Formats: sequence, structure tokens, C-alpha cells
Amino acid sequence: MSDESRDREPDRPESGPRALALDLARALRFFSRLPVPALPFERDPHALPDFSRMTRMLPLAGALIALPGALLLLVALALGLPAIPAATLAVAVTLIASGGLHEDGLADCCDALGARGDRDRRLAIMKDSAIGSFGAAGLTLVLIMRVSLVAGIADLAGIAAAAAALVGMAGLSRWIALWLMLRLPPARKSGASASAGRVRARDFVIAGVIAVVLAALLLLSAGHGLFAILLVLLLAGTTVALCQILAHRLIGGQTGDVIGATQQLSEIAALTALLILIPA
Repeated sequence: MSDESRDREPDRPESGPRALALDLARALRFFSRLPVPALPFERDPHALPDFSRMTRMLPLAGALIALPGALLLLVALALGLPAIPAATLAVAVTLIASGGLHEDGLADCCDALGARGDRDRRLAIMKDSAIGSFGAAGLTLVLIMRVSLVAGIADLAGIAAAAAALVGMAGLSRWIALWLMLRLPPARKSGASASAGRVRARDFVIAGVIAVVLAALLLLSAGHGLFAILLVLLLAGTTVALCQILAHRLIGGQTGDVIGATQQLSEIAALTALLILIPA
């Protein structure tokens, strides 16, 4: 670990369960609005995290962020609420729990990549917090897709399958979107992505094992087959590859907004894969 990382995290255990617990706690604090108490061995819960190591636990953090929405989905459907309003409530709660972090990135990317101009103009638009017509349209379509896909899975495969898909794909998509941080340089010299640095291949693999095992256990236990898991990885991976090509071509690298947009699109691709294989 660099001297800067040690300065930022003086209480950081080097390995073992404490290190993983610290990674999970700080990932939840960084990527969500969920209340996370200070751990007994944590001296400074407000310290800036070591992002490159924190990503190891990002899939589990993503699953926990989606868990309140999945629980609400189970309750709403069990009480007899139709699938579409139940899925709408579930997606809304998940968005609130995450603070809309990735949705904000998606809107910014739609505005920037849909605009005419060169790389610098696109990066300037992406940095602007205002949402334009492309951003509003993209965000609306993505939310509609997420709601309709979760509702479709609930209608065709049942309550447990929909809840498992919501939690499992939230974790898987957050891991697979990190591929861009592994393969592309930051598009800006400053900003969140540049400050975070590149994801180490070792930590990406660890996060991948956690993401795939967690998703597989949830999906298999809820009745989804092994082929569904393979199709999920294929469609989500293809989506990330396309995002990588587009980001490299239009802005010459990745930003935090690009990572957020990739997470949203890969989650939609994964949910779509599950719905495709469910018999009508």
C-alpha cells in the first residue's frame, strides 16, 4: 500500500476478516445511504477509503444495498399487490438506499455522449450537474426497464426468483462495471475516478469470485438454471465491452459517471438474460 493510502487509512488491517469487514463497511458508506456504524477496531470511520482494495467487497455491498428493495418486493407481492407497482416500489427503495449514485452517472453520460462536439466538450457536459434532455430520457428509460424486468420475472418465475434476481444482479453488475477501471485510464487528470486510481487485477478477480458465487447461489436457490447464470455473464459482459469501446472512442477513458452508467446498463442486461429464459 502506498504512503498516501496509509495516511488515509491509519487503522487499515493488511489482511484477514477485519480487513474484509472494513472494506465492506467503507464500500457501503461510499456507495450508499445506509447507516453503517463504526466497527470496534476502526479508529476513523470517516477516513477516505483505499478504493483499489475496497472494491473486493463491492459485490457484497451492492447486494446489501438492493436487499431492502428485495424485501419490500417480497412483502408487496405476498400481500397481493400486482407485479408492476410492487417492482416500482422495490426499485425506488433500492435507488434511495444507493443515493442514486449510479443513476446520476448514467444521466450525465447520456447528456455527454449524446452531444455533438469533441472530447473536451463531452467531458465538460458530463461534469455539469444539470440534467439535459438526453440525460432525462436515458434515466427514464433505464428505470422503466428495471421495473418492467423485475415485474416480468415476478410474473413468470415467482416472488423468490424476482427478489433473488434483484439482489444478485445488483452485486454482479457493480463488479463487472469495474472492468473499465481495470482496462481504461481516467479520462480526466482530476476527479473521482482519477483519485480512485486503477483497480488491481487481483482485487478485481476476488470481487468477481464473490459476485459470481453470490449470484449463482441466489439464482439457483430461487429456481433459475445454470444456463441462466451463463447467459447473464454473457450479456452483462458484452454490455460492458460495448461501454468500454464507446468510452474509449468518445472521451478517451473512463470516469466515475461512465462506471455508474455501465453498472446500470449491465444490470439491465443481466435481468434481461434471466427473463429471456423463463418460459412464458
